[in-house]
Amino acid sequence: MTERALAWHAVFSRIVDEAHMAGGDELDGIVNGATAAVGVSVRLYLVDLAQQRLHPVRAGDGPSPAVDGSPAGRGFRRLEVVVEDGAPPCLWMPVLNGTERLGMARIELAADADPGDPWLREQCWVLVGLIAHLVTSKQNYGDLFHLVRRTKPLSVASELLWQLLPPQTFACDRMVVTAALEPYDRVGGDGYDYAVDAGHAHVALFDATGHDLHAGLTTAVALAATRNARRGGLGLVEAARLADQAISVRNGQDRMTFATAVLARLDLDSGRLHYLNAGHPPPVLLRDGRMVKLLDAPVRVPLGLGALGGTGARPATEQLRPGDRVLFHTDGVTEARSPDGALFGLDRLVGLTEHHEAAGLPAPETLRRIVHAVLEHQRGRLQDDATLLLLEWTTTGQLALFPVI
Repeated sequence: MTERALAWHAVFSRIVDEAHMAGGDELDGIVNGATAAVGVSVRLYLVDLAQQRLHPVRAGDGPSPAVDGSPAGRGFRRLEVVVEDGAPPCLWMPVLNGTERLGMARIELAADADPGDPWLREQCWVLVGLIAHLVTSKQNYGDLFHLVRRTKPLSVASELLWQLLPPQTFACDRMVVTAALEPYDRVGGDGYDYAVDAGHAHVALFDATGHDLHAGLTTAVALAATRNARRGGLGLVEAARLADQAISVRNGQDRMTFATAVLARLDLDSGRLHYLNAGHPPPVLLRDGRMVKLLDAPVRVPLGLGALGGTGARPATEQLRPGDRVLFHTDGVTEARSPDGALFGLDRLVGLTEHHEAAGLPAPETLRRIVHAVLEHQRGRLQDDATLLLLEWTTTGQLALFPVI
């Protein structure tokens, strides 16, 4: 191992060692204390929950670059390494926890360093990956990283749901799943879930009645019940039945709550998708960048209303082809109305998805742009929660989720 490699190895080792007993507010000092030995300094920027700006974690690190319209934002949107001209040279690198976009890191190199040096870029990429894992870990022990990502106060329902939801993006060697939801600060009744284990991907999308804390609690119960059933080895029908029972406990003479949902399981070897629709808008099957069909199999009643009957629908099966995408959505997307009353509509949703896929955008960026289009359609004020989840059966789509170093 060369002297230069040994120096970087010592940097990584020191960061790991010192981070064991540190909070999130100490991470910046630990990282820059270690990287000083190789002539590098790091500024960490986290994307806000609306995915509109990149905010510095360290106070005094300047303004928050816009995701749309800045070099740092371009790196975030396109998952690219961006070189910032000047002295000393700087690299902007995407901060990824796995494939989850957390933000960007501005890495200031030594004055005589070559920002195009492949070996140096590799070390910086490893450094940024280590930082991402530490941010993800340390955010469970303090509030700093949560506060950096908020540009507005969250409602109690939103606070609850954001703590229950899995990361917005995950990928493995045979699939990609990504989700987006708005309004991030007032989301109440929408939610999503996924898990990937033992050759299967399980996904779910929920939309509870109402837009208040009661709706958030209904979605939380639905998510917990279906997650409990999945972890207990139960199937889709049994998961829906357990959610019926759990939600109905909250119902009484003065309140009847329920949640529409789609529960699905994808066999990652064969591409067979099994799904059960509980009164929800049908998912859209996309193939070769075009809509093929709606997955509109017979539906059962929404979760929480099973005691009323209408639970006889069985899971349907759809055979996917490599590269197929399934787009799940709540009615807050397609039924969004502009100030003059025009619906956003399914055609517009599908058209935007097709357009962004044709442009080669990563799946998370496709959903970010669609959600922002829904916001713009309603002049920035949604009347209902709007949630999207995109599931892709692929062995190549993952490549778009990483920068070329």
